[in-house]
Parts: sequence; structure tokens; C-alpha cells
Amino acid sequence: MHVGRCSGWLFGVVLLLLAVSAPEAVQQDFPGKDWPLAGGDWTSARYSTLEQINTTNVKTLAGAWNKRLGGGSTRATPVVKNGVLILPAGESVLALNAKTGETIWTWQYAKPGAGPTEGGAPRSPMESIAGEALPNIAGAAFGEGLVFVGLRDGQLVALREGTGEMVWATPLGDTPRKKGESIAAAPTYAAGIVLVGVANGDWALRGRVVGVDARTGKKLWTFFTVPGPGEPGHDTWPKDNDSWSTGGGGVWLVGVVDADLGLAYFQTGNAVPMYGGEIRKGDNLYTASVVALDIKTGKLRWHYQVVRHDLWDADIATPLLLYDAQQGGSRRKALAAMRADGYLFLFDRETGKPLFPVEDRKVTQDKSLNTAATQPFPTAADSLLPDCRYWKDKVPAPFVLDCAGFAPPTLNQHLVVAPGAPIPRVRITPMSYSPQTGYIYAQGVGHVGRARRVSDDPWFQDAGGSTVSLPDPVGVVAAMDSRTNKIVWRKEVSAAPLGTSGTLTTAGGLMFRGSGDGRFEAYDAKSGDLLWEFQTGVRSARGPAATYSVDGEQYVAVAMGADLWAFKLGGTIPPQPARVPQGPPASAGVPAEEIETATLMTVSFGGAVGRRYALDEHAFNPARVRVKAGTRVMFVNNGRIRHALAARDGSWSSGALPPAKSFYVQLNTPGTFLYHCTEHPWAIGQLTVEP
Repeated sequence: MHVGRCSGWLFGVVLLLLAVSAPEAVQQDFPGKDWPLAGGDWTSARYSTLEQINTTNVKTLAGAWNKRLGGGSTRATPVVKNGVLILPAGESVLALNAKTGETIWTWQYAKPGAGPTEGGAPRSPMESIAGEALPNIAGAAFGEGLVFVGLRDGQLVALREGTGEMVWATPLGDTPRKKGESIAAAPTYAAGIVLVGVANGDWALRGRVVGVDARTGKKLWTFFTVPGPGEPGHDTWPKDNDSWSTGGGGVWLVGVVDADLGLAYFQTGNAVPMYGGEIRKGDNLYTASVVALDIKTGKLRWHYQVVRHDLWDADIATPLLLYDAQQGGSRRKALAAMRADGYLFLFDRETGKPLFPVEDRKVTQDKSLNTAATQPFPTAADSLLPDCRYWKDKVPAPFVLDCAGFAPPTLNQHLVVAPGAPIPRVRITPMSYSPQTGYIYAQGVGHVGRARRVSDDPWFQDAGGSTVSLPDPVGVVAAMDSRTNKIVWRKEVSAAPLGTSGTLTTAGGLMFRGSGDGRFEAYDAKSGDLLWEFQTGVRSARGPAATYSVDGEQYVAVAMGADLWAFKLGGTIPPQPARVPQGPPASAGVPAEEIETATLMTVSFGGAVGRRYALDEHAFNPARVRVKAGTRVMFVNNGRIRHALAARDGSWSSGALPPAKSFYVQLNTPGTFLYHCTEHPWAIGQLTVEP
């Protein structure tokens, strides 16, 4: 891992003296002994007041217990109450002793002829499309003596805390259910109501947020993220078609709540079809937005759209976060939302007004896709990710770097690459906040990719094209000052082991995160110094961590792949051997002796839209191949246009290669070599010749 250092892609100096009007961090209540919701509490700030584990003693942290999750891996945050830890994993919901890891009960969806589960808890009697009644892998919530869990078939279930007995199950989608309706997020609970989103969006449905009576399971209200005819915001969709009815806006992530204001806040997903801007002219409210809803009625109080007419899946793809700030001498209730390109939007959560100025910037246009003329950007703010200058000397010819922002996926636009294309990658992993520092902690992946569309089918949601020869992505973990919207410290890491764990901060002055290479890490939250790391022996860190206290001892628990680990000071389980990947790296390619000039692509959209197909004439298949020295490789033109292939080092050339013709070359020299089509130089492949 690289230590933090100054980087050319972040210009300016971090402000040390704050303007009078700049927001300042103030103290508020946060969880301590328990961790009852996925984000810790209603704020989802992922901050704990526990301080037994701190910067001075964290080096003595070690494993207290670990448990194999028999049903598979999870990316859920454990929730904990009164010494009981709940975690959805695979096809089960597990209740564990938070001190020892011993199973208290499990709950599973119904299987024909299945008896009681471990611990005696009955199974769900629900009928569902095969396999889709599995618990989602995002997390659970405590409330009213119950545990609330969303299922992948769109049902919300309530289980008794003590036994796992199912009390009620409520379908939150359409009746009858439509394929693709799913609860992908952890629920949250407040004021007797369970609040949860339905992630219908990418299945050509409308996303929604639903309020459910916690005791009875009765649906109290539904808010559709794409408004119907006659509703405010419907005029941002075309009048000459019904694209609004399949407009997306799935709700993929846990909501946050301000009970004093009576508001619940959710972020909405991208408009659908993602690249098909030609059939959904307009801003497409309320996709790619923050929506503030009345807890009791579901009525919209305010909204803010961070991407107009989204063509990039550039919505808010990490959970929202609430914190309190001081601005102009008065306390401000604040909300933080990070757009998928790494820009942090900070709002007054009572009014929806930005705490810092936001400007509209002109962006690259494509008239055929009805692109918005401008997009909002926080003024004078840093992005979590590298800006365009970072990539300027890294993008090779023949590609051209678009730095105007939001480069549209233009049909048959082969040479343009852009940061974040085709999809920006600050995604899934939650942020955290520390009132001690006033910093917001986040992570993401910076990359450049092809800004193109491979098919004129508006429902084909794959940009296609090879990334061979483009620069490697970079992973970033950083602290951003909520008072300035500037980066204070950052770490650059390889994108592969970044992981999807996200961050957790504590009153002990620590920031925890899991790494994709199996390490669990603790940083000094103020300086960013790495203070401790523990190898779990797992190759995947998926779940965000939680911290809690049992019998006066503080624990930190995190799901690492298919294992759940809990740590405490003086734990007796030592670090495990790192799992070393077997075989050649993925970048070396796949074994093959035949390479096609075109790739048949499939998008399994599902639902009413069905599978979609396209032929990418300029994508070698496979794009990266490895062979033994002396192998004779065949190139075949399986497309409809002529190609002419040549090695970059000039060692071989096919000449003109018409459709349905082939060419052979014997590869004798070990090494890694690039080749391309001389008539279509953006079509690039890689050959790795092994001794």
C-alpha cells in the first residue's frame, strides 16, 4: 500500500483557516454499546462512541472469534443489540452470540419438505420464484423486538429477536409480483415504521420507497421515484411515449432518518434504459437524486438531482450520511451525498439547500441522446478520485481523452475515453464520519474507459470495447473535511484489493476498513497513518464493519468473504496466511489458440425487456490470450467488415482479412505483445507468450 502523499491530480492547498461561513463539526448522539442499524443508527454516519480500542492500543487487537458462513458470502454490516449479532448471509439469517460467535438461531426461506432450522426457528412459509426468496446481502435492522430483513423477491419480513420466528411477511412490489422486483438494501426503522427501498430500476420498472407498520407489516405508503401522470416531476419525462413507466430510479441503498424533522432520506438510482437517452428526453426526475420524504405519509418534502438525464449510472451509489455542522454561528442539520464520480454534495437536510455553492458546468453534448446542457458540481471542491489531469500523460494513442465531463456514450464513437466512463466507480461502499475530526471517510476507484455505445438498441446496456492498452485504474481511500469539502489525506492503493468494505470510525480516533486482499486495517482517523493490519486469509472483503460492546469489552466485527471475524484487544486468534492467487494473473488472459475479430455481446436485462444482443465488430474475442511458445494461433474474421491485423512490434501482419477469412501466425518469442487492426486502430488485443 502506498502511503499518503501530495498528488498532481489534486490542485490547490487544503484550507487550514476556515471562512466565517464555513460549516464546522459539532457533537451529536451516536451509537455506543449496540449497533442496531446497518449504518449504526439513523444517521448512517458509521461512527461509534466506543473508545476502549484506540490509537494507543490498537496494535494489540487480534481475533476474538471467527465463524464460517455456510450459506455463502455477504456484504452486510452486522447489527448488534444486547449481545446478539444478526447477519443475513447466503440463504440464511443468522443470530449469533456477539461475544463468542455461537449460533443462537437461523432462519431460511421455505424449501419443499424442510423442517425447522438450526435452533428450532420455523422456516418461512412463503412461496416465491425459485431461489428469489433469499435474504438480501445488505443487512438487517432491529426495532419493536423484531429483526427486519428484505428478501430478493421484494418481500420484507419481520422475525422475533429471541427465536427467529417469522411474525409477518409483506410484498412491497406489484401484485402480482413482476420479475426483478427486489429489496437490495438494508431496512431502517424509526417511529414505529420500517422504511426500505425497492430496487426495481434496472429491470425496466419504477423504483420505490415503502413505509411499513413495524408491528403488523401493513404497507402505510409508497413513494415512486419516477412520478406518474399528473404528479410533480412527470413533466421531466417525454409526453409522446410511456418511458416513465420503465424509467428506473431503483433504490439500492439504506435510507437515513431525522426523527426530529420527521424526514427519511433516500438516494435514487439511474434512469433506464441507461444509455437510451433518445427515448427519455428530459431531466428524468427523480432519478439520480436525494429525496426527503415525510416519515408518516411518504410525501416528498424536497429533492436534489445530482445528475440530469443520467446516461452513465453516475447516481449516488454509496449510502447517505447525516451529521451536524456549525455555520454562521448556528447549528445546521447536514446531509452528505457522494456522487459516483467522487464529488461530495453537502446539504441542509431540513431545506435541501446546498451548504456550499454548486455551479452548473457545460458538459460534452450528444444531440441524439438528448444530453443535459449542464451538470451540477460543488464549487471549489475536491473529488475523491483523480481528475482528468492525472490521466493526460497516461492515455495512449490513438485514444483521445475527453476532459469536459460526462462524456456521453455516443454510438460508434471509438476513440474517445474519459474519466469514469462508461460507469464511475465510487460505488456500494459506505462512507463514515467522525465528529472528532469533522472528516468524512470514503473510498473508490478512478479509471478511464471508452465513452461509446456499441448498439443502436436503446436497451442494450453494455458499452463494449476492449480496455487493452488503457491505463490501470487506481484505488483511493481518503478523508474529506466536511467544513471545506477538501481532501485532508488520501491513500492510493491498487484497485484490485480495494474491496467493498467501506469505512467505520470510532471515538478511539480510529478508522477501520477491510481490504480486498484479506486484510482488515485500522488507521489514525486524523492523520491517515496505518496503525494496524490483520490478515484474515480471505481474498475478499465485502462487508462493512460494526463495533459494539459486550460485558465491558469492545469488539469490531466484519464479514470477510464467507467468514465473519470479530476482534478485541488481546484476542487469541492470530493472523492467517494470506491466500496467494493460483496461476497467471487475469491480465495475462485466457488460454486460447483461436481469436475472433468480433464479439457477440449479451445483456441479460430480464423482465419485460428480455435479453438483448449486439455484435461488437471491434472487440477481439478473447481480447487477452496466453499461449505457450511455438503455438500457432488462428485469427478469424467472424464479423461483417474487413480487418487488417498487425503486431505492434511489426513482427507479423495479416494483410486484408475479409469476413469469413482466417489468418495464422506462429508465436515463438516469450513475452507480452499488443496487436491491433490497422484499419480500426481502436481494436486492440494482447498476446502473452509463455516459455
